[in-house]
Amino acid sequence: MPATTAEALSLVTRTVSVAPLVLLSVADHYGRTAKGTKKRVVGVLLGQNDGKDVRVSNSFAVPFEEDDKDPSVWFLDHNFVESMNDMFKKINAREKLIGWYHSGPKLRAADLEINELFKRYTPNPLLVIIDVQPKEVGVPTDAYFAVEEIKDDGTTTSKTFVHTPSIIEAEEAEEIGVEHLLRDIRDVAVGTLSTRITSQLQSLQGLHLRLRDIGQYLQKVLDGELPVNHAILGNLQDVFNLLPNLATPKSGPQVNGADTSQTGDSDLARAMSIKTNDQLMAIYLSSLIRAITAFHDLIDNKIQNRQQQEEKESKKEEVKDEKNSAVANNNNNKKKAGGADNGDSKEDESTKDKVKRKG
Repeated sequence: MPATTAEALSLVTRTVSVAPLVLLSVADHYGRTAKGTKKRVVGVLLGQNDGKDVRVSNSFAVPFEEDDKDPSVWFLDHNFVESMNDMFKKINAREKLIGWYHSGPKLRAADLEINELFKRYTPNPLLVIIDVQPKEVGVPTDAYFAVEEIKDDGTTTSKTFVHTPSIIEAEEAEEIGVEHLLRDIRDVAVGTLSTRITSQLQSLQGLHLRLRDIGQYLQKVLDGELPVNHAILGNLQDVFNLLPNLATPKSGPQVNGADTSQTGDSDLARAMSIKTNDQLMAIYLSSLIRAITAFHDLIDNKIQNRQQQEEKESKKEEVKDEKNSAVANNNNNKKKAGGADNGDSKEDESTKDKVKRKG
């Protein structure tokens, strides 16, 4: 039975939360079986699906093979799925089979057929593509639900996947383990300011990637490469309607010292401009103070170096003076000692002459 637009929108508005344990399990599964190859791994997702929010809390791997040349040829051991599902029910009855995953990184041609196989266990299976080797900043998960698309030209419906937003959310018990894992990765020497700036930079990069994808999609629709999807265009129109008008406010003439510029959207723009200017002024003053402080430290350092150099030179001069005085004293002592020796020799000679005369 074809899905109506309301049903498709209900699937799109669902929030899918994936536990970090699932990411670790999928990464371990890929590292054990398909690391260094172009193969993908497939597994089963366990959790709760109440019709509004989907919580993926656990998973297990499934034997899967497919032909690289012919994507329609694949094998999935459904007997293994049934036996493992029965064992997981004995461990935790709240975790039910809600869908399946593969390592992607994109949708494949055989995904719709595999999704039909999982309808044996759940009426509307969830597909989560987990990118085990992400190359871009952002959430490494993409969640999809399969629906029957109603075409505008009245032709037969075709099954397709609709994307639904997904987040990575940990429970209280899991947060402890995640924090312990991050301690080994996170640099303790980095301050909180650097961490916040890095997080904001990654968020802006992720937003830029999403905007780029939207621009590419709209360009393909304009070029006729993709059909017009009214549900997607309606969501984009809602997003654009929610954006505030941040145009530069037009200043009107002043009457009795009061500004008579237009109110409404310009008030928000003016408030944003004032707030931005205040923040930029604080950044400018802090940069100026930092430069002056650094310059002051540089001058103090030069003064200290000059004083130390003068002290070293004065010490060298004192040592030289002491050496010169010591040499001079030694010379004087030698002269005095030489004079005393001459006097003694003369006395000896006089005594010798006296002795000869008496003889």
